[in-house]
Amino acid sequence: MLQLSPNPSPAPARDPVAEVHFTIRAIGRDAWNACFHDQVEDYDCLLAIEEAGIAGFEWRYITVVEHGRVSAAMPAFLCPYALDTTLEDGFLRKAVRRIRQRFPGFLTLRLACLGSPCTETGAVGFHPDVPLERREALFATLLSFFEQLAASEDCALMGLKDIPVPIAAALDGPLTARRYAMIGGLPTAWLDIDFKSIDEYLGRLSSGTRKDMRRKLKSFQQVRVEIRTDFGDFLPEVVALYHDTRNRSEWQFEELTAEYFEGILSRMRGRSFCAFYFVEDRLLAANLIVHDGRVAIDKFFCMDGEEGRPYNLYFLSWFTNLGYCLEHGIGRYQSGQAYYENKIRLGSKLTANAMFFRHRNPFLQKILRLASPLFSTDEVGQ
Repeated sequence: MLQLSPNPSPAPARDPVAEVHFTIRAIGRDAWNACFHDQVEDYDCLLAIEEAGIAGFEWRYITVVEHGRVSAAMPAFLCPYALDTTLEDGFLRKAVRRIRQRFPGFLTLRLACLGSPCTETGAVGFHPDVPLERREALFATLLSFFEQLAASEDCALMGLKDIPVPIAAALDGPLTARRYAMIGGLPTAWLDIDFKSIDEYLGRLSSGTRKDMRRKLKSFQQVRVEIRTDFGDFLPEVVALYHDTRNRSEWQFEELTAEYFEGILSRMRGRSFCAFYFVEDRLLAANLIVHDGRVAIDKFFCMDGEEGRPYNLYFLSWFTNLGYCLEHGIGRYQSGQAYYENKIRLGSKLTANAMFFRHRNPFLQKILRLASPLFSTDEVGQ
């Protein structure tokens, strides 16, 4: 564990000390969750991610300790990062890939990033007893230590991943002072469950959408849905569906493992489930959900692209999840990033996310800042 006091001279014990941990177990569930009491993807979720064996990623956890307690915290990760990851699938991206066939390291940098590649958004966790006016200074301490950690890990590129814009505004001072550039990330879609029944919800949709959904919902007559809290013998099939879905996706960053899926359900027992969609005993889709009794997050919807589409399984999963929220008193359904057209059509709202980056070389940072609009993934405005 590395430690660093923000004051280079001997400091009183009450001064904050930043630390890095190589496993979240070193911090402990209670200390971590005290700083992230309003986050669905808490200690248990991050531990499942850490233990999943996801290739190419190294996990770090940064804390700021004062008065004998963890006052601020953020997860972090290290990985090789291809700058074309968020490029549109067009001429420029294809050209970069052709060059990379001969020069594998082209436009690939070692990245140190605050946040997690596997959670929906990033957030700075603060102990609830830390006053609001103190939090910017604690974040500045955490950020300064993170940059020194990045240098010690030979990471030239530093970043913060998917910070919701309302949170990012409160962090602007330290980020601006340290010359981080911002690019738009994929917004998060969410729907408040402020209706008492599916019929009431349908009544709020446009007449055309309502008619289309009622037609699609007839597919329930051919589809069997099972809500499960373990994968059992179906785990290999779920992983195969995940890879089929991932291969069709435009955005590809981390590649999840069977241990990830199994770990989420086992570590987050009572706060997670997977909905299985069968047609004539064939598993055609699976939907992994995590929740905390207040918010349900749709982590992954995986489907056989060829055989599943005729049964409108994406829409059946949407209404299955709304039904689960209604039954269990969950007040918000968060359906994640990308594929916004249907989500907006079904009543979702969007919260913008931002990514921040900085290169240690000031000249390269200027180039990246100029090129940053090419790498923005902000598909949908507010």
